Amino acid sequence: MNKQGKVTLVGAGPGDPDLLTIKAAKAIAAADVLLVDDLVNSDILACASPQARVIQVGKRGGCQSTPQEFIERLMIAEARAGHSVVRLKGGDPYLFGRGGEERAQLLAHGIEVDVVPGISSGLAAPSSIGIPLTHRSWSQGAVFVTGHGKDAGAEPNWPALAQSGLTLVIYMGVARCAAIQAGLLAGGARADTPVAVVQSATREAQRQLVTTLGELPQALAASGLGSPSIIVVGDVVRCADAWPADARNGAPSLCAAAPQYATGTLN
Repeated sequence: MNKQGKVTLVGAGPGDPDLLTIKAAKAIAAADVLLVDDLVNSDILACASPQARVIQVGKRGGCQSTPQEFIERLMIAEARAGHSVVRLKGGDPYLFGRGGEERAQLLAHGIEVDVVPGISSGLAAPSSIGIPLTHRSWSQGAVFVTGHGKDAGAEPNWPALAQSGLTLVIYMGVARCAAIQAGLLAGGARADTPVAVVQSATREAQRQLVTTLGELPQALAASGLGSPSIIVVGDVVRCADAWPADARNGAPSLCAAAPQYATGTLN
């Protein structure tokens, strides 16, 4: 009888293979089976053993996806067959990655589980264009929030978030940017609040937009940016490389001036 295996939930980071943690690379190399999300950069699979089985279990909003229940059953079955299983997720398993749900299911079935954190796109996207999520002059904290809840009752309280005065880092918000804008404005956010949108953060295909909350839906539509993107709302966006120097209202010198105010690609 085979000894029961285990499952490791591994954060693959935002896309750049160089941002993979050492612990994540070791877990991938030791895996017999890898269940890989759609947003994971395929270059990261170079860390895997040639003998490992790679199973694509993509999950993308608005697209045909592998059912979550099937993924959980597959992890349980592979672990019970004695395999070392890695569930490879883009970003971090516990930040909008359903890692909490999967760990609970695995533990409920007596499966050993480890979790390897990863760099979330909510951290990597703003830093890739010069935006700090906190700043002594503008924001004393940041909120990570999804652009849509599991159902209508789980909709984020945008007016309350606007009143918090914190930097907002919004995942999966492109399709609902008009509703997000309306909710934030209703909560008292200024129309001239700086906003950045970063698509495919840290990858060669990265593109970005800097604009204002009042112009967000129109600017985003004109830019052609889509998912996966991170939306950052708050005065810290004045530090963005593409924010005009004359629009910074006395921003400190650590926010270096940059040449453009619009869309761009990562060089």
